[in-house]
Amino acid sequence: MGGLQPWHWVIVIAVFVLLFGAKKLPDAARSLGKSMRIFKSEIKEMQAEGKSDSADATPAPAKPIASERVESTADPQSDKRTA
Repeated sequence: MGGLQPWHWVIVIAVFVLLFGAKKLPDAARSLGKSMRIFKSEIKEMQAEGKSDSADATPAPAKPIASERVESTADPQSDKRTA
């Protein structure tokens, strides 16, 4: 039971020739190869674009400056409640 035997492949090829005709099969194979080349080039382009985007998107972490102080802009007296 394993895989396809050689006579299975002969039957599959014969069915394709009967369905599509001997003239259309080379054209179909040619267009399939062209589609695969386009697909591979697009995948390579996307990977290259992803690498350049990830390199640009990860800047160096900012160093905190110890001399800066955050001051509150709220009025300290407005927070006191009168009892």
